[in-house]
Amino acid sequence: MSNEELLAGLQEIFQDVLDLPDLVLTPESNAQNVPDWDSLAHVNLITMIEKKYKVKFALGELQELKNVGDMITLLQAKLAAK
Repeated sequence: MSNEELLAGLQEIFQDVLDLPDLVLTPESNAQNVPDWDSLAHVNLITMIEKKYKVKFALGELQELKNVGDMITLLQAKLAAK
C-alpha cells in the first residue's frame, strides 16, 4: 500500500473520529496542529486504525510517533510484516 493510499485512509479515520469532515492531513500533521486531537481522541484514532488495517501496535511503538508521517511509516512496516 502506498504512502498516499495510507494517508487517504488515515484522513478518513481522522475526519470521522474528530468529527472534522474538512480536515486535510499531511505527513507533518500532529496533535499540536490538528484541532480536537487530544488524548482521548488519540486512543480512538489508534483503535480505528488497528481495526481498519488489522494490525496491533505496541505501546513503545506509539510513544515514538511524532506525526502522521511516522504513523504511515509504522503502518507500512506492520503491513509488510503480515
